[in-house]
Amino acid sequence: MSKQIATADTCNTSRRSLMKATGVAVAAMSMIPVATATQALAQTSSWDKVFPKSDNVDHQKVSFKNRYGITLAGDLYLPKKRGNEPLAALAVGGPFGAVKEQSSGLYAQTMAERGFVTLAFDPSYTGESGGEPRNIASPDINTEDFSAAVDYLGLQSVVDRERIGVIGICGWGGMALNAVAADKRVKAVVASTMYDMTRVMSKGYNDSVTPEQRGQTLVQLSQQRWRDAEKGNPAYGPVSLELKGGEPQFVVEYADYYKTPRGFHPRAVNSNASWSLTTPLSFMNMPILTYIAEISPRPVLLIHGEKAHSRYFSETAFATAAEPKELMIIPDANHTDLYDQMDKIPFDRIGEFFGQHLA
Repeated sequence: MSKQIATADTCNTSRRSLMKATGVAVAAMSMIPVATATQALAQTSSWDKVFPKSDNVDHQKVSFKNRYGITLAGDLYLPKKRGNEPLAALAVGGPFGAVKEQSSGLYAQTMAERGFVTLAFDPSYTGESGGEPRNIASPDINTEDFSAAVDYLGLQSVVDRERIGVIGICGWGGMALNAVAADKRVKAVVASTMYDMTRVMSKGYNDSVTPEQRGQTLVQLSQQRWRDAEKGNPAYGPVSLELKGGEPQFVVEYADYYKTPRGFHPRAVNSNASWSLTTPLSFMNMPILTYIAEISPRPVLLIHGEKAHSRYFSETAFATAAEPKELMIIPDANHTDLYDQMDKIPFDRIGEFFGQHLA
């Protein structure tokens, strides 16, 4: 039975116009230009997260390959107090433009404190994961990244492969729902402060892009392909979230997370770099939530902030999903509050949800 709950718990003008034409805010479409890109899997053994390390969780760096042969980097979290029986596990990804040292790692560590084996990972082409060129996204490959994380978890002796769930945050909330619709090994899914990236890139915020504007965007993206082909490498937009004043409030909120000590990480696209200008191309014709109803009969929990500019993504997904489903609207929370604000992220409910459905 469905539930809806509230809880307290480029650089030149043409490049700038191309970014604007996609209908995606700087925050949503903003890694380092090729010359200074982080090398894949140049992993550090020191604690490099934006959140403190838990004394109740064991942590280790891991790597695994997806179906396309791209090596992904992950952080595996295990509860220190665990018996000999295999545990339920969660694959955690997102937000769009973030790395595993940020929000997904916080979710993963917190759920490990609650008794789950968890894996936060960097998507293909970003962070410490492999893939060239750097800082590109794909609705297909990034959906596959979730299933590759499930592959990895299910091969671990400490994990019961019949009790695996998924958490997707922000843009990876939509990827998570898409992955779970197809990957019947996953038994339950949570999407927190979810973005449907294919919808926002193809239609703009609140579906405000006209067919004429969409056509103009595709012309510009197509012409950018010629420029990239002539140069032999992709062009990138300006560094993400360098505010000039006058930006929409939600962009200011993104900057307050990604560009300040609260959430800044040098490997994150949204903190320190930008996506390739042609990244929107593969999102324009691939609506990833088309088959969301096929998640059923496995349960879906959608969580969104009352004051989030992106709330409509979860509300639409909730209306389209089949039973069993639940939508939690968090009072007074904006989009980025659900990245890291421990008093607003409903970890108790998330723990109960997976505790019930991965039992």
